[in-house]
Amino acid sequence: MATVKEQLIEHVMKDEVSVPRSKVTVVGVGAVGMACAISILTKELTDELALVDVIEDKLKGEMMDLQHGGLFLRTPKIVADKDYSCTANSKLVVVTAGARQQEGESRLNLVQRNVNIFKFIIPNIVKYSPNCIILVVSNPVDILTYVAWKLSGFPRNRVIGSGCNLDSARFRYLMGEKLNLHPSSCHGWVIGEHGDSSVPVWSGVNVAGVSLKNLNPDMGTDKDKENWKEVHKQVVESAYEVIKLKGYTSWAIGMSVADLVETILKNLRKVHPVSTMVQGMHGVKDEVFLSVPCVLSSSGLSDVVKMTLKSDEEEQLRKSADTLWGIQKELKL
Repeated sequence: MATVKEQLIEHVMKDEVSVPRSKVTVVGVGAVGMACAISILTKELTDELALVDVIEDKLKGEMMDLQHGGLFLRTPKIVADKDYSCTANSKLVVVTAGARQQEGESRLNLVQRNVNIFKFIIPNIVKYSPNCIILVVSNPVDILTYVAWKLSGFPRNRVIGSGCNLDSARFRYLMGEKLNLHPSSCHGWVIGEHGDSSVPVWSGVNVAGVSLKNLNPDMGTDKDKENWKEVHKQVVESAYEVIKLKGYTSWAIGMSVADLVETILKNLRKVHPVSTMVQGMHGVKDEVFLSVPCVLSSSGLSDVVKMTLKSDEEEQLRKSADTLWGIQKELKL
């Protein structure tokens, strides 16, 4: 007796082997990893999503929970395993795994704990997806992007840190609140370290091409009566504030990562402030990863925009680089 499936469906193709065309893997199913996963799924960016973590029950639970929403998604396959073989043939691998930042802990403090975790993760990614693009989200993101680059042996265009994409989004949101405008109409870049020494480029802040610095030459300085400096201060403090209030940050970074994934998978060639190797730029001498405006495409990070920075902005960027190098050179890779 034929099964219901056999009675219902006549199979035409023989020996069907389907290889995913836009597979994305998320490593780490904590709050950030799952926020990335759901943001990527709701933007309909991938034909297969793989999740990897060391905590098997949580991993299986998250996978099932997402699969049960399959009717409402446009991603036909969601898989999960602690074994990295499930990540094979990924176009893009998002790394969110690592020790979580504790309340009051600086991102840089986390570093050696996470380096040791990366020594296991990165070689496994490379083994199963040797042609993928790695997008590092774990903190401290600039140093861990350097670590991923070193451990992977990939060319620098295929190892990218989420960097200041979120800092710049926070900056533009706060700028919009001050001006009563949508963030997409508020243009401003935060570059350098994703963290305490990030650099707001006041000279480039504009709305519709109108430089705000021209309207208020004191903008960003202590002399500014409108105290725009506070906007950047809030950007730096916002993660600490959110962690204090809810224990971790997740939604904004998840949306920020999905924004980067979209640009890469759709080959949009949009410019994003993401972390890349900046040796030789703006007077940086060491092999340091920092955020600068980069063109992202299907080959990863294809170009860097040469920003015109004021001397004090360049000085801050170099200070950022020195801070990171001070830690990087002590790392045991």
